[in-house]
Amino acid sequence: MIINLNIIRSIISATALCFCLFNSGVTLAQQNFDDVEIKVLHVQGNIYMLVGEGGNITLQAGEQGVLIVDTMFAPLSDKIFAAIRSVSDKPITYIINTHGHGDHIGGNANLAQMGSNIAGGNTIDLFAAGAGNQAKVVAHENVMASILAQENPIPIEGWPTDTYYTSKKDLFFNGEAIMITHQPNAHTDGDSLIFFRRSDVISTGDIFRTTAYPFIDVANGGSLQGVLDGLNYILDLAVPADRQENGTMIIPGHGRLTDEADVLDYRDMLTIIRDRIAYRIDQGDSLSQVKATEPTFDYDDRFGLNSGTFTTEKFIEVIYNELSIRN
Repeated sequence: MIINLNIIRSIISATALCFCLFNSGVTLAQQNFDDVEIKVLHVQGNIYMLVGEGGNITLQAGEQGVLIVDTMFAPLSDKIFAAIRSVSDKPITYIINTHGHGDHIGGNANLAQMGSNIAGGNTIDLFAAGAGNQAKVVAHENVMASILAQENPIPIEGWPTDTYYTSKKDLFFNGEAIMITHQPNAHTDGDSLIFFRRSDVISTGDIFRTTAYPFIDVANGGSLQGVLDGLNYILDLAVPADRQENGTMIIPGHGRLTDEADVLDYRDMLTIIRDRIAYRIDQGDSLSQVKATEPTFDYDDRFGLNSGTFTTEKFIEVIYNELSIRN
């Protein structure tokens, strides 16, 4: 696979910027989206990666239509639609949500209404929203519960119209089998991993990201063990081409395009940090004492955050509390 290095540099810069905004406490109303560009990168097979501000979008295009995974923020919908049109003139037929955070589902309503659905919808028909005239929105049922619990939820037209509650859901679209797997209590309690089997691409949502330590949303059912379980499942699915490089390509929730080697390094890093904190807990250390040992010190230059809603200190605290409960 040939990748333009200038595009990669632009993608890395854009994703770093959007992650800083997401973790800085800046509200959607305060953000300026005017200068945001949506970058399009062909991954392999039928799959493309769209990067702008918010979570990465995975795009599958073919004769039957367009399927996208996640939708970034609502103010970017017109730009996202233009980027989709640079790849395909077919209608948006499916939207799959990896979880319920606003930087991944904010554009649901706009982009769903820009699409069409050959089969119509189900859940949203109960609210008389005319799902047959818009793309079908697929998500785990806990995403729907999360939306309903929000003080200012996304518009009803963006709510999931096809929820699943089992361990997985399968689709066949554009000549490709698509496996949607629920990963319990990982980043949240509603995470889905999406595997495009023919193209050999995995879309991970925020279970995996290259820009920071994982944001473990404890209030919405997240846990470190769930993240590790999710990373191990990704590693089970991925097949490298040579020396752990290329082969199955992996699109993270935030950050650059990756492969199995990157996920392996990330999983090992989290395991090492977990074991360091577990050892200090076994020695009877308090949270402040654990923080004083700097259990993340050798990874902070790459993944650490000193400001925002989920700092490195908060990451350590979440792990400490989770491991303390187990003990």
